Amino acid sequence: MLDALKRRLRTVANRERATHSLRFFKTGPGQYGEGDRFLGLTVPEMRRVVREFRELPLAGAEALLASPWHEERLVALMILVEQYRRTPAARAAIYRLYLGRTDRINNWDLVDVSAAHVVGAHLAERSRKPLYRLARSKSLWERRIAIVATQHFIRRNEFADTLAIARLLLRDRHDLIHKATGWMLREVGKRDEAALRAFLDEHAPTMPRTMLRYAIERFPPPLRRHYLG
Repeated sequence: MLDALKRRLRTVANRERATHSLRFFKTGPGQYGEGDRFLGLTVPEMRRVVREFRELPLAGAEALLASPWHEERLVALMILVEQYRRTPAARAAIYRLYLGRTDRINNWDLVDVSAAHVVGAHLAERSRKPLYRLARSKSLWERRIAIVATQHFIRRNEFADTLAIARLLLRDRHDLIHKATGWMLREVGKRDEAALRAFLDEHAPTMPRTMLRYAIERFPPPLRRHYLG
């Protein structure tokens, strides 16, 4: 099945789109996606492949996650998300696989398509301590997993871990963490504006500018100006 999946991906690969992706995902020397390789597929194309191969055995998903090709790793994660949702008996194994291979979840789209649905979902009724370990990691991608995973809690109107991890990331130096943290803060604000404003009242003067701009994106202009000032 794994070989068939790979062949299927290559039937819709597009060299021109792959070239564009190399620039879009910052794969040049010293950039966050350095050395990544692309086949050139759209997300809808990959989702169709996921529907076709959603019964891929876990060993096959793990092998696909080890691929040097970005889209193969993304499809592996989409399959894991689908299997986590549909197969309760496999959830613990999927969670362990996910956290055991964070080195292969190594770009922002790979994190964003999966972290809330696997890590967040798995920890919803468990200790959240693994998120705090990830938030303190030297790995950019593990830190992004930590904050994006809390989107699952936000959807349950649970904001404490998002706000606590956001505090840990206030001094992070990477723009991708600023964007992700600001995004999650904005999601909190959609459900509880008072909680977001309390956080901003305390931290806005020292927050990274990008994080702040993302967090206040939905505010009316006078309130945005207040926090930016």
